[in-house]
Amino acid sequence: MPGGTARVLTLSDARSLDPAMLFNAYASTAVLGNALYGTLLTDDPASGEVRYRMAESFTTSDNGTTFELKLRPGLVFSDGTPLDAAAVKYNWDRLKTVPGASAADASLVGSTEVIDPRTLRITLTAPIPKFAQIVVISSMNWIASPAALAAGQQAFDAHPIGAGPFTLERWTRQDAIELVKNPRYWDAPKPYLDRLTLRVALDGGQRLNTVVSGGADVAIESHWWNVSRAAEAGLRTNVMQLSGGVYVALNQRRAPFNDVRARQALAYASDLQALNLAAYNGAGQVADTLFSKQSTFYTDTPLTTPNRDTAQRLFDELAAAGKPVSFTLTVSPTADSKALAEGIQAQLSAFRNVSVQIDVVDHARSAALRTSHDFDAIFSGVFFVDPEPRLWNAFNGQSDANISGVNDEALNTDLQAARTATGEAERKALYAAVQQRLAELVPVIFLVRAAPSALAGKNVGGLVQYGNGSLLPEELWIRR
Repeated sequence: MPGGTARVLTLSDARSLDPAMLFNAYASTAVLGNALYGTLLTDDPASGEVRYRMAESFTTSDNGTTFELKLRPGLVFSDGTPLDAAAVKYNWDRLKTVPGASAADASLVGSTEVIDPRTLRITLTAPIPKFAQIVVISSMNWIASPAALAAGQQAFDAHPIGAGPFTLERWTRQDAIELVKNPRYWDAPKPYLDRLTLRVALDGGQRLNTVVSGGADVAIESHWWNVSRAAEAGLRTNVMQLSGGVYVALNQRRAPFNDVRARQALAYASDLQALNLAAYNGAGQVADTLFSKQSTFYTDTPLTTPNRDTAQRLFDELAAAGKPVSFTLTVSPTADSKALAEGIQAQLSAFRNVSVQIDVVDHARSAALRTSHDFDAIFSGVFFVDPEPRLWNAFNGQSDANISGVNDEALNTDLQAARTATGEAERKALYAAVQQRLAELVPVIFLVRAAPSALAGKNVGGLVQYGNGSLLPEELWIRR
């Protein structure tokens, strides 16, 4: 039913409303970006097939070296100015220069050229046949008014101009972001709601209880136990089934994890089922393989196999060489992240010659550390339906988004071959080799599958996610 206000609980606060500073994933600011700026593309959450939104098409005729983006006719920003190819060019060129979530993605574009008001031609620095998937899961999907961005961050944060289903009415920092329906939104009669109010709720129990009690209508969720409890309570749930998962990235650029034995010891010491029980009451899905069983790329090769004796032998061997394993694990302030970290700390306390400290930081600080690489070990993740481009970004030695610093010739070769391969059988064989090499090198330790979820009251409908758990607010409706 049209009209009404949805009160939405999110997992992360925004530092700025600049799309370059927003993250297009469930655990950060995806719903805010979608609300203010709309989407060029989305994807089918089951197959990964690209779906067109403000873009009419995005095609390549040379297997991924050049692409042409064609916009829908008549697109305008909320102030009535045209959202045209020049605006997309401005945003994509600018993303390379702004330290943010998608600078590395935008840097894959070597050049952009406006062909006509609706058509932008881009040339990549190297062929990426599935480059559309990078747009789907990044801030490249969000286009803001060039004139508004040029006014500077302070002015833009006060009056952001996008072409999304909602516009900003008020932003009270550390409290609420209040949005109102954009009458110029291209996909009328959407949005169905008149207003959105976004508030951060880091505590998982608080999120769930607030929705159950009617204090909120929708909650973005990351906690498997909450998803299970919400279903039991009769709430509406939408959970994306993705491969990959949440992992501990082990920084190979410095000690102790520049020694493969330290990484292997940590993997052998990790009991994923016990961590799942500690953090999620056993409701999570353990990421013991790279691909989920629903994936066409699934193989049963384990990423880690617990072995306490081997773990202790490696810890002792490192200590005898003057390299005792002592490190800090950096985590975000969510309840499940802290529970996982405490579970890892408890497991390692049973071993000699290893110690770990936990450092809880906010999402902005965590993002900065991933960029500066100033960490020993840090929680991150890679989630996907189709492995390209996410696996290349995460583990190729030439990728700016490679958090762990792994740079292995065989792994690089297989990832690059898989990136450009077109046959599914060839891709499956290459990604099987990638999984085997990751198990040997241990650049990260996968813990659990991600739970990109949205929970809602019984009178709320239209829970639709895309990409890495990016909720589309224009689809929401409330039965009054």
